Amino acid sequence: MTTLRLRPEDPADSGPVRRVLAAAFARPDVTTPPEVVLVDELRGTDAWLPELAMVAEYGGEVVGYALLTRVRVRPDRGAAVPALAFGPVAVAPHRQRVGHGTAVVQAALDAATELGERLVVVLGDPAFYRRFGFGPAGDLGLTSPWAGLGEPWQALVLPPSTSEEGAPPRGEVLFPAPWSRV
Repeated sequence: MTTLRLRPEDPADSGPVRRVLAAAFARPDVTTPPEVVLVDELRGTDAWLPELAMVAEYGGEVVGYALLTRVRVRPDRGAAVPALAFGPVAVAPHRQRVGHGTAVVQAALDAATELGERLVVVLGDPAFYRRFGFGPAGDLGLTSPWAGLGEPWQALVLPPSTSEEGAPPRGEVLFPAPWSRV
């Protein structure tokens, strides 16, 4: 029986990841979807966290991908605080609707929790992300260039690694430069 294997991306996966992203986000009006370019550009920044770039492998083939990268939350006062941004998340069209997307997203969130991360933001389908505990980012006092889109602008507070940790940061979420081109 073939099982789904979830693991961090390794350098040999960049081509297969590009193919999954290109197929999942294919549109007739673009040759290369912006999500492919986003991942390629994020790899070369300090926002890239290799242990949080997760692949789903089925039968030896990369069929899913979920990426968490570093963002910062700038509060009204004080220094910016680290957080994470989800995206893109993709599953190869021939393996969609069988749970691979859910599995790879959960694997990425579990890895982030193990690393002691506290906050994840996403711009995505509320019906999909709600199952992981995401809710309106505005309710947590988070703004961004995408906050005006309403429900798709979401956030998730991860469990604290120690009982001394305070509330998650509130303020403006600052994305690395590659995000401005999506």
